[in-house]
Amino acid sequence: MVNTHVFLRTRFLVPVALAAVLGAPALAQQGAQPFEPVVGQAGKDVVWVPTPEAMVEKMLDVAKVTPQDFVMDLGSGDGRNVIAAAKRGARGLGVEYNQDMVDLSRRYAAEAGVAELAQFVQGDMYEADISKATVLALFLLPANLSTLRPKFLELPPGSRIVANTFGIDGWDPESTETIPNCSAWCTVMLYLVPVNAAGSWQLSQGMLTLTQEVQQLTGTLGSTPITEGKVSYDTVSFMAGDGRYTARVKGDTMEGTVVLAGQESRFRATRTARVAAAQP
Repeated sequence: MVNTHVFLRTRFLVPVALAAVLGAPALAQQGAQPFEPVVGQAGKDVVWVPTPEAMVEKMLDVAKVTPQDFVMDLGSGDGRNVIAAAKRGARGLGVEYNQDMVDLSRRYAAEAGVAELAQFVQGDMYEADISKATVLALFLLPANLSTLRPKFLELPPGSRIVANTFGIDGWDPESTETIPNCSAWCTVMLYLVPVNAAGSWQLSQGMLTLTQEVQQLTGTLGSTPITEGKVSYDTVSFMAGDGRYTARVKGDTMEGTVVLAGQESRFRATRTARVAAAQP
């Protein structure tokens, strides 16, 4: 007696197996097709939307990228920011979570002749070591930038961050430029990492105690509260009573001027206690 179940199963499996064998070359050829990214494809933290070439160049112009710079891009996509920087002679590193995009970036860098300058690694942008970066060229959402802000503020004062369209919450850009006759992704914002001025400073006028949140300063000079406290890169300014103080900070030294009753005089202060800048 023929086992009908086995017979039917065999009749079904043989053609399928044969089709698989015959179709193997076609499938292999299909699998060999090079990876092509698709605008809007999902990533770990953001979808991929390429920065227009005009914006890439504008960002690098605004950051004044030179061959002495190390440019990083977090969520680097197809690598265009880092490759464009490398064409200007700068070294660079792109951190991208999607390995296919990393491989694509490496291929593009090789085709552009800048593979030695433009490097790409697979990784999580939130875990990336950015300590060597002098410039960050970024196209990220506000939520991404806010999460990364503490890492940005650990960079040396004066490190440049150029952001495409979306800014960093709680941090005023040094400048904002918009590409004319542009329909989308048209604005670049430049941020300079501010010096950490927080702590206690000994002035001839008394002890100056400063608390810092990114660019904002609060505190007291002696028993007088300061107002209008601000940090811009390495320069601090504030009012204490009727005096307006403006000074540059270098390490634990502050040197500048105070204007009081229309008279300007110079002052110098030494930091006696350093504290970390607060995060808002």
